[in-house]
Amino acid sequence: MRANAAIQHPVALLNGPLLRLPDAATLRQVFHLKYGTETQLGWGPKLRRDHGYSTPDDVYEALLASLCVKGLRWLDIGCGRELCPSNPSLAKLLAQRVGRLVGLDPDPTLDENPYVHEKIKAPIDGYESEERFDLVTLRMVAEHIDDPEACVRGMVKALAPGGLAIVYTVFAASPMPLLTRLAPMGLRHTVKRFLWRTDQKDTFPTRFRMNTRGRLQRLFGAHGLREEAFLRLDDCRTFSRFRWLLLCELRVRMFFRALGMPYPEHCILGAYRKP
Repeated sequence: MRANAAIQHPVALLNGPLLRLPDAATLRQVFHLKYGTETQLGWGPKLRRDHGYSTPDDVYEALLASLCVKGLRWLDIGCGRELCPSNPSLAKLLAQRVGRLVGLDPDPTLDENPYVHEKIKAPIDGYESEERFDLVTLRMVAEHIDDPEACVRGMVKALAPGGLAIVYTVFAASPMPLLTRLAPMGLRHTVKRFLWRTDQKDTFPTRFRMNTRGRLQRLFGAHGLREEAFLRLDDCRTFSRFRWLLLCELRVRMFFRALGMPYPEHCILGAYRKP
């Protein structure tokens, strides 16, 4: 089966997008679209696959692949220059499929985004439009939000009835976010550049004011939205550039799971349906 086979058979929208959590088949197909065929896989993807582990990005991208059907109206908040930073093939495919894709971000990096159909340089709490969307996503942005109430109010307003708001972010009490709060911006960039080779323009101040399940439930619940799904996603990417350190992360995760304990470093992904 081709890597993107499941992504090429969209289902028509009825009363909002159908939420289907990624199963093993979808994860496998998006995995190969992202990392290549068996003969093309690098040591990192092979290690993760052999340990039965999908990264938080892999899961989020597989969810997008099932949500983004033909004709969908999608607002991506804080997208910057990428829809899926680690999966440009999927970003291109989904951008071509959906009916409408608006990128909303006050940062100049939005100018570099080749996927969105329209670019609007504004924060969500300053976005004024009569247009409504079936899907509103907040990918790795929630940790930077100063005013969570205003952010969620803007998201809810932008949603059409039956629409879905998806929040994918780091968990506030994970070790790395806790350390991030203590580090000055210059040190944060140095560490990120060493661990993940990120650019300085992709490092932003963090707030962690809407980065727990309970907080998200309260914020969306105040506007009548119900939590339709919530995922806790183990994050073994801190040392993903280094083979033996990645192997250690994966084995530590296995140890925690064997004890029935949650892996400390993780991301959260919540889906909230508008009535």
